[in-house]
Amino acid sequence: MANAPVRVRFCPSPTGNPHVGLVRTALFNWAFARHHGGTFVFRIEDTDAARDSEESYDQLLDSLRWLGFTWDEGPEVGGPHAPYRQSQRMDIYADVARKLQDGGHAYRCYCTTEELDARRDAARAAGRPSGYDGHCRDLDAERRSAYEAEGRTSIVRFRMPDETITFTDLVRGELSFTPENVPDFGIVRANGAPLYTLVNPVDDALMEITHVLRGEDLLSSTPRQIALYKALIELGVARAVPEFGHLPYVMGEGNKKLSKRDPESSLNLYRERGFLPEGLLNYLSLLGWSFSKDQDIFTIEEMVAKFDIPDVNANPARFDLKKAEAINADHIRLLDPKAFADACTPWLRAPHANWAPQDFDAEAWAAIAPYAQTRVTVLSDITANVDFLFLKEPVEDEASWAKAMKGEPAALLTTARENLASADWSDPESLKQAVLTAGEAHGLKLGKAQAPVRVAVTGRTVGLPLFESLQILGKDRSLSRIDAALAKLAG
Repeated sequence: MANAPVRVRFCPSPTGNPHVGLVRTALFNWAFARHHGGTFVFRIEDTDAARDSEESYDQLLDSLRWLGFTWDEGPEVGGPHAPYRQSQRMDIYADVARKLQDGGHAYRCYCTTEELDARRDAARAAGRPSGYDGHCRDLDAERRSAYEAEGRTSIVRFRMPDETITFTDLVRGELSFTPENVPDFGIVRANGAPLYTLVNPVDDALMEITHVLRGEDLLSSTPRQIALYKALIELGVARAVPEFGHLPYVMGEGNKKLSKRDPESSLNLYRERGFLPEGLLNYLSLLGWSFSKDQDIFTIEEMVAKFDIPDVNANPARFDLKKAEAINADHIRLLDPKAFADACTPWLRAPHANWAPQDFDAEAWAAIAPYAQTRVTVLSDITANVDFLFLKEPVEDEASWAKAMKGEPAALLTTARENLASADWSDPESLKQAVLTAGEAHGLKLGKAQAPVRVAVTGRTVGLPLFESLQILGKDRSLSRIDAALAKLAG
């Protein structure tokens, strides 16, 4: 399919919260399609009624929109191969399963679970592969009738060809699987419900997918799917076998694959903390791919221009939260100041903000935002950084108080207050000089001198530039807070 227009698919199941490994797969598919001017198909694999939910489905769509992904075919967009939810395609799968049986590519298997387990155990004991042994492969009509008379149920199994299956993986190179390691497999349950092993390749075939880009964990199913594609081609259902590229594992702590149960795997966590979509996608793109040897920060448009699957590294990629945060911080710095101020809006309102809505001062926020932009790592950091502007009194943080109020803080604060009262509040440099002079009077350098002032005014030992913060808070409120700190020290 090398000359066919690129068609890739992203086909998650709507179960639980989206995780970053899933997003990485979506990103690589989307970027590959956009790089080649191809088609990105979004498909929902929702045949597991016990696990799938409409809530997760809605969350999936919302997450893709938040990340900035657009799809050319799929839910809410439509397309020539609709519907794009597997739960709405059951008649299609039933029809293909019948064709596979009629064409001799699949058969009914009447083996019970107990029989299968016993034969697997015997195979293991004898040192043989323990997959399905083909017991029902060539049953005659009489034997099938006898099983059915016993009341046995049956599943449908695909008949694997007795040959080695070799293909060239776009990430890993040439791979081969011998027949003994790829036994016949089930495609339809006893209750008639189609299995993933059938519906996934059937949808790929009917939707004319040219490249299947997915996680390494699905590599073992690839020879089965290739054999099924060839059968579908023979039956006139498929046109060609797609090319495959298996993406490297994303590793978490302890060299283990990052799983849904790992806290750092949840997409919602990053969204709630205030990661920018651009920052998160930039980092996720580096899990198995690199932009260049000396550049880690780039836009999604720059990634699309350079991205190609043969450049993906087959080695597992380690998820590093600190690096993800650092890259996100860089993307925050790249924002236009107004875009940054707008992006912070959700964290300046309830439930994130701990001040009353009427106490929010838009003018003060506009003034402090440029200083905040250079210091926050994620957007949610903004709430604690600027709350001193909008609260009646600064946050009571006894640990910060104890850390800053060492030595003789009352004497220092008294001198600093006197100096600040006569300073020029239109100039942060004048406020700095007032505190510097107070420190010198008490044998302290600026760093030590400004700590009690910062805690008195903002409640914290670290934060935005102090003297610009004092100016924006205003003379009256700043001096009032220093007075309150002095009263506390006296008490």
